[in-house]
Amino acid sequence: MRVSSNHRFLTHADGRPFCYLGDTAWELFHRLNRAEATFYLEQRAAQGFTVIQAVLLAELDGLRVPNAQGDLPLIELDPTKLNEPYFAHVDWVIDKAAALGLQLGLLPTWGDKWNKGEWGAGPEIFTPENARAYGELLGRRYADSPLIWIVGGDRVVENERHHTIIRAMAEGLRAGDGGHHLISFHPRGGGASSEYFHEAGWLDFNMVQSGHARNRDNYHMISADYGRVPIKPCMDAEPGYEDHPAGFDLNNGYLDDYDARKALYWALFAGAHGHTYGCHPIWQFWDTGRVPISAARRRWHEAVALPAASHMRHAHALLHSRPIFSRIPDQNLLADGAGEGTYHTRACRAADGRYALIYMPVGGELRVNTAALVGAALVAHWFDPRTGTAQRIGTHTRGDEATFTAPAGGPDWVLVLDDAARGFAAPGGASIDERDE
Repeated sequence: MRVSSNHRFLTHADGRPFCYLGDTAWELFHRLNRAEATFYLEQRAAQGFTVIQAVLLAELDGLRVPNAQGDLPLIELDPTKLNEPYFAHVDWVIDKAAALGLQLGLLPTWGDKWNKGEWGAGPEIFTPENARAYGELLGRRYADSPLIWIVGGDRVVENERHHTIIRAMAEGLRAGDGGHHLISFHPRGGGASSEYFHEAGWLDFNMVQSGHARNRDNYHMISADYGRVPIKPCMDAEPGYEDHPAGFDLNNGYLDDYDARKALYWALFAGAHGHTYGCHPIWQFWDTGRVPISAARRRWHEAVALPAASHMRHAHALLHSRPIFSRIPDQNLLADGAGEGTYHTRACRAADGRYALIYMPVGGELRVNTAALVGAALVAHWFDPRTGTAQRIGTHTRGDEATFTAPAGGPDWVLVLDDAARGFAAPGGASIDERDE
């Protein structure tokens, strides 16, 4: 993997755009045996995911509670002494994921191992010295594995010691693998990697964690990172999980597939290069006999089939059916403004105006400023983010403004406008074979 030449996207080594479509499986190495891991990975590969975010030193007392194979990760809680049976299981899972075409978004540790805070299991075991050594061990071990490193782990960098530990771990990873892998930082809820490390040479792209409230305005967080200098790709690496109590309050109900889609399209159309989905029973792999975290209410084997997990791929198909590398956010396309909360509309387009994509979370009438688009005629489609299908509206003469009415049903839709002369396939159809410069 590498960063694109315009510093906005990720690409494969041959320059083809890479769509980071992640799932949060934090306890994958800790709680699943090999049969269960195989089932989970096969499901996510079939649903179109490309990245699985998982943690080596897991959140749920992963230093003192053995994994499903009966092994602990470290000898004597020493990060420089890896317990080989535990990491042999990690190797097996990474290889299984690779065979299914999946990358690992691999966290060396959850954040409570360097900043326990008020709610972590800990214990804190990292110093700047052993953090670098641990990073080098991991970097060498997985130098040839298909993965992206993600340091941090849902914690605030409160002081210089924390900052030094994270920097040392990242530099150790880079020294160990010879720079073969991208590195990012997973921040605490409501935070961004850019708050601490935007200018760091080891940070290849930014992550935000918008968190688990309904209608969280992650587009503001993405817009802020999109506008930073130097330019780096950005994404929401932990939005509200499907089947999570909204705002951690059961009185608000549970987040559902509609909430997950809003977070997805709001972030992507605000300028994110990719996106991470999450499902509340999945990250903790909750099952009968385990204590449910934050009111998890269904077994993970059932939750793997919740609807939003199959809706994520449609955004991938839509974006890849149009040129990726020229995509820019542009709220000026919205003649009536963006709206707030559930009604927030988000727009993006090609920099040269050859296409535009507008996400409407609620149907109705949409007026579009078309001056920034090109072509005498515009082909219009409504794209269904639940099914990935497109309805052609027709061809419209391009003027200063055009009005469109969403189909019945929904509630959410994507309006797609194309320069008719370009001859694009239907939205969500065949991917464009595009290479970075």
